Amino acid sequence: MLKTEHISFEYEDGKKALTDVSIDLAKGDIIGLIGANGSGKSTLFMQLLGINKPTKGKVYFDDKPLTYNKKALFALRKKVSIVFQDPDQQIFYSNVRDDVAFALRNLGVSEQEVEKRVTSVLETVGAKEFQDKPVQYLSYGQKKRVAIAGALVLDTDWLLLDEPTAGLDPIGKKIMMEIIDRLANEGKKILISSHDIDLIYEICDYVYVLKNGEVLTDGETSQVFLEKDNIEEAGLVQPWLIKLHQQAGYPLFKKEAQFFAHTKRGEN
Repeated sequence: MLKTEHISFEYEDGKKALTDVSIDLAKGDIIGLIGANGSGKSTLFMQLLGINKPTKGKVYFDDKPLTYNKKALFALRKKVSIVFQDPDQQIFYSNVRDDVAFALRNLGVSEQEVEKRVTSVLETVGAKEFQDKPVQYLSYGQKKRVAIAGALVLDTDWLLLDEPTAGLDPIGKKIMMEIIDRLANEGKKILISSHDIDLIYEICDYVYVLKNGEVLTDGETSQVFLEKDNIEEAGLVQPWLIKLHQQAGYPLFKKEAQFFAHTKRGEN
């Protein structure tokens, strides 16, 4: 279990970043966290990782309030990992395999187990084909996949993805969505923070909307995005599939492929 209950957080200068925020990562397999810049998404990620301690309220991990001693934080980070928006923040080696293996070797895992797990996660993210390519020659999308592999290799239960499709071309975005789907099907719980509203709508089954550090609304993804007033109040726009439904009278589709299959059949 990983959740927050009524947490608030203020920086040392008195600036309020979060106010009475409650989220529960058991609400869905892939959960979206959306909001305009400055809404508190990144700060909330830092709370879930135990990097910042709430001013008020509690973070719960494994059914207990999180304590902030070294032992408790080590246990948390063995179960919760993050992939930052910029993959260069997480890639330190020029060799892909060595970079992905770094955390395991640092923990003293046997070399046989390291090789097994590195090979497995590189296959999961589709990175085996460029595993021997120097990191400086990788594309931005390839680096993103290496960063995800580095998080997955620890076999954590929860994966926090910060803007996973930012900077990707359409093919890169498609590959990233397939990776996220695959991870969820393998049992990972995923929290995605993103400005890519269409991504969140298509791939998430539950969503939290933040505004000025507070949860404006939350619920099943389709229902939340149908609430046009709340979405606009949060400084966001509705996904194009929702607009087609509400403004053009099409059935409500969750996936782009469903819409095009529908139009191809010429149905009304």
